[in-house]
Amino acid sequence: MSRAIPERARHLAAELERQFARDAELATQLNDAQRRLRDANDRLWSGLHPDGIAAIYGEHPAAIESSAAHNRSEILDARDPLREAQRAHWTIHHALIAYQDAAERRRELAAEVGELSGELIAALVGAGWSEQDARQANIRHLVADPNAAHGRLPGGFR
Repeated sequence: MSRAIPERARHLAAELERQFARDAELATQLNDAQRRLRDANDRLWSGLHPDGIAAIYGEHPAAIESSAAHNRSEILDARDPLREAQRAHWTIHHALIAYQDAAERRRELAAEVGELSGELIAALVGAGWSEQDARQANIRHLVADPNAAHGRLPGGFR
């Protein structure tokens, strides 16, 4: 069933579509920062700590040898461990700041999307749509084709 789509609703739908694209960019930034945090942390140590192995298996030479073979610290194995520890520290520091910044921008974006969604629903209801139809309207269809506004977007976006 086709319904008239007010210009205001088309404008709001277009803005929501831009905000969804921005959200995808922020999610990518969060994933990148998380990867940098994980990688820097792995440089500090990967595997079980020898003290943990000793607590489980005792000080048996075979357990200690196995522990040494399967555990490593890229930083402790480096030619200049202090320099590498400082590099890991600053990598973690910068990645954490980037993560916090992207998370805050995503939180702000979520509030904006909520407000825009409410305005869009109100604009469509004001044009004679039922609230349910307005909530289920396909954003891309509202933007692209004013005569075809039903259906859901992939991933739950409307």
